[in-house]
Amino acid sequence: MKLVVVSAGLSSPSSTRLLADRLAAATLGHVDAESEVIELRDLATEIAQHFVTGFPPARLATALDAVAAADGLIAVTPVFAASYSGLFKSFFDVIDKDALTGKPVLLGATGGTARHSLVTEHALRPLFTYLRALVLPTAVYAASEDWGEEGLERRIARAGAELARFMAPAPRAAAPDVDTAAAIAPRSLTGAITSVDPADGFEVVPFEQRLAALRAE
Repeated sequence: MKLVVVSAGLSSPSSTRLLADRLAAATLGHVDAESEVIELRDLATEIAQHFVTGFPPARLATALDAVAAADGLIAVTPVFAASYSGLFKSFFDVIDKDALTGKPVLLGATGGTARHSLVTEHALRPLFTYLRALVLPTAVYAASEDWGEEGLERRIARAGAELARFMAPAPRAAAPDVDTAAAIAPRSLTGAITSVDPADGFEVVPFEQRLAALRAE
């Protein structure tokens, strides 16, 4: 399986990348997967070129393909003007409209104050819902004062476990046993099965005979 992390932090190092790495580590602690980090600040020029030309340069095309092929996605942005950054939005503007359909996505954001903590709900969640992604219930916002606090670590751990659970392949359904197979055996075109006891076999009664019996009751 493949976990892709999209970080829209602009500085190096950045709190956005730090949160992205923490979320990835929490996820990989519960699921066996390869991880890849996409730093959007390295793709800013390519994203702008894509808007102008309509064609993604090679590095951007590789990043878009990685996101589309991922089994799970972590998307983290800094908060600018009470919303996601323009670079973050631009990247998801140029992605294929069906690339995230049904894909589990863990949302994260960083900011200087706790007053922007609802940005994950009023800005990020609607964006990824529009892209038909499977947005996880727990989103993680980290303000400057949150770093080093237990509350942030608990949210990161819970969010990582959720993403790992949705990334894990669903177990295959067990093959039906003999009794189940008998119960769902195809109906006859000229009669109706009224007994499915494997010991007795199938009793097929013509529809006309069954209808007459019902009328006589």
